[in-house]
Amino acid sequence: MPLTIHENVPLAPLTTFRVGGPARFFIEAVTENEVRAAVEHAVLNNLKLFVLGGGSNLVIADSGWPGLVLKIALQGISEHREGKNVYVTAAAGEDWDSFVAYCVERGYGGIECLSGIPGSVGGTPVQNVGAYGQDVGETISTIRAFDLAAGQVRDISNADAGFTYRTSVFNSSQRGRFIVLAVTYQLIPGGAPTIEYADLKKYFAERNLAAPTLRQVREAVRAVRHSKAMLIVPDDPDCRSAGSFFKNPIVSEAEYQHIAARAPEAPPRYPAADGRVKISAAWLVERAGFHKGYSRGPVGLSSKHALAIVNRGGATAADILALRDQIQGRVAEVFGVQLHPEPVFVGLDASSANRTAAIPPQV
Repeated sequence: MPLTIHENVPLAPLTTFRVGGPARFFIEAVTENEVRAAVEHAVLNNLKLFVLGGGSNLVIADSGWPGLVLKIALQGISEHREGKNVYVTAAAGEDWDSFVAYCVERGYGGIECLSGIPGSVGGTPVQNVGAYGQDVGETISTIRAFDLAAGQVRDISNADAGFTYRTSVFNSSQRGRFIVLAVTYQLIPGGAPTIEYADLKKYFAERNLAAPTLRQVREAVRAVRHSKAMLIVPDDPDCRSAGSFFKNPIVSEAEYQHIAARAPEAPPRYPAADGRVKISAAWLVERAGFHKGYSRGPVGLSSKHALAIVNRGGATAADILALRDQIQGRVAEVFGVQLHPEPVFVGLDASSANRTAAIPPQV
């Protein structure tokens, strides 16, 4: 069947931020063949290509996208057992939180702490999505992806995905090369839930639950996220956001001591790879003078979490970027730390806007 190509499609409603202009052309792909055909159409017609997933972690330019937006809507979940593990494969267009619920209900441990994260399955390996002590890079077995360089579908192993904190080859060294089609997760039937973060420990201590189930951990994670406006809830103005806007800085011990010397108190610290230290970006933002509920016209910070920039209604991408720059500048001035944003900026990066069929990570 021929591709259905739409024109001048508003993109703001397809994002959690609810900002951004239209796509000049728009295709929704529900099969791998349609993905391939859409890519061929973009190349043949010299159209810049952007791959859209769940729309939960991006800021789209007010002018929109001048080329083709390819919405990944592939669906389907399958599983098989190998030894003590179960391998669950989800198509890239599956809703992530619904997929976590699917696994938890079947008693598969490994991703329960990633409950409540908005977006689609296809976006999870791109940023090595993580929260509350778990990262998808710990459980992903393989990624099925369309390789634009080779013009074919291939499987990418966990080892070749290059997972580190909020990073993979898909958003770093091989950015723009792959379109994720499906992801396979290696999970543990009957596995014990992960309870590492203080928020979860406090939640269960208050309820006298010494050995919570996977389902109870999922419920706890969603409750904690809701309390911080990190759960998408209809009609909640704090949820018109991209979630955590800045990554937690990872620094050396010497850098941490330098930051601590400039702070009114020692910043909370968490162990990171290679003996380094992770610092709470939210703590830095608040100590730099940006309190929960801070406002700057139509944008501001969530009333529940200082790390979430929110659209208070009628905001533009320019408004969001202005607040981003203000926060980054002040944190750098006070602590000497450069905060790095988590969202993908669509149509706002001049270096990528001039590439034909350039594909930012799907989000």
